[in-house]
Amino acid sequence: MNYIVLDLEWNQSPRGKAGKHAQMPFEIIEIGAVKLDQDRKIVGKFNEVVHPAVYKQLHFKTKEILHIEMEELEEARGFEEVIRDFFRWCGGDYVMCTWGSMDLTELQRNLAFFRLPNPLPKPLLYYDVQKLFSLLYEDGKSRRSLKDAVEYLNIEETIPFHRAFDDTLYTVKIMQKMDLKAVEQYLSVDYFRLPDKKEEEIHLDFGRYAKYVSRIFSTKEAATADKTVMATRCYRCGRSLRKKIRWFPVNGKTFLCLTRCPEHGYMKGKLRLKKAEGGGVFAVKTLKLISEEDTQLVYQKKKEAAKKKKEKKQAEQ
Repeated sequence: MNYIVLDLEWNQSPRGKAGKHAQMPFEIIEIGAVKLDQDRKIVGKFNEVVHPAVYKQLHFKTKEILHIEMEELEEARGFEEVIRDFFRWCGGDYVMCTWGSMDLTELQRNLAFFRLPNPLPKPLLYYDVQKLFSLLYEDGKSRRSLKDAVEYLNIEETIPFHRAFDDTLYTVKIMQKMDLKAVEQYLSVDYFRLPDKKEEEIHLDFGRYAKYVSRIFSTKEAATADKTVMATRCYRCGRSLRKKIRWFPVNGKTFLCLTRCPEHGYMKGKLRLKKAEGGGVFAVKTLKLISEEDTQLVYQKKKEAAKKKKEKKQAEQ
């Protein structure tokens, strides 16, 4: 299996919301990628700008950040030709690697807008190298910029940042310094194409925690009425668990709960409701084993949520 390290650059409406296409707010204008073998040695490169079909003027920020002129793009091939050659270059056995979570979503959004086939697997599991960096070197939650990560690892800055291919080369250098074996189980899930039915829902066990991604529901109420969405089951032994603290809202989209497995200990549940690309909502649930001391943080958040609810009710009255 190969690694495809991908970076995209895109343009947007120079007129802001007035000229924005809701189905494609960002149009890809450059694709940069590097293919690595299992030993993380470079075995292929892809680098091409794309002729824009929708936003035919550069947004001032795009021009400023990328140092690119419209003349360069006008001479380029169109998206359909470039992306066809890109996927042919990728081959058949690979995992995508990106710095952050946006590139693959925007790639698929562009494919859908131009009504092109989407050859990426479903579900699309990939490596978010930015997240892996945080898991290896920081707290697993913070997210450094690519430039900051390069500086952190004392990688020599020989080329500028903010062009697609150049950024992939820096991402490759970071990956080559990483102990990928230590974090290779932490695949990320792209949410552009979601499960169509219950049988396709995603269940992943990362050791430190487990993740579940639901199918699409018509409303938030329908999602929170679903038994699988709201269930708490120990991901170590499969036991169905009774909740110490039932699901409670932290805000309108995030819920927490606390439960305990007799064999493995306390577990915190986190449920996030997100808008699906074509309408409706879906649920992303994580369950994580925590220490007895960490349970106090959940109790504290429960108290804070109850206080806010009471204050809101009093204000309404």
